[in-house]
Amino acid sequence: MADLGSTQFFRISPDTEVSVKKILEQVYEAMEDKGYNPVSQIVGYIMSGDPTYITSHNGARSLIMKIERDEIVEELLKEYIKNRSWEENPD
Repeated sequence: MADLGSTQFFRISPDTEVSVKKILEQVYEAMEDKGYNPVSQIVGYIMSGDPTYITSHNGARSLIMKIERDEIVEELLKEYIKNRSWEENPD
């Protein structure tokens, strides 16, 4: 009989996890391939939650729907802060 007092752990192998950054890269490329403005389309998706802002070309729509919109905003903000060097300069 299983020990009901213990917590089970479920871990996903890092190989199978697709990072938010990688998904955004693939979605961006798919949007460019189709001639869309990727920034405008991704912003539309983030603001509305409507997946039709994202092309289905190369599975981009399915990919972006695998992550939460707040995760996208978090990733974009982290990259922005990193590139602005706010983390290193406490101005």
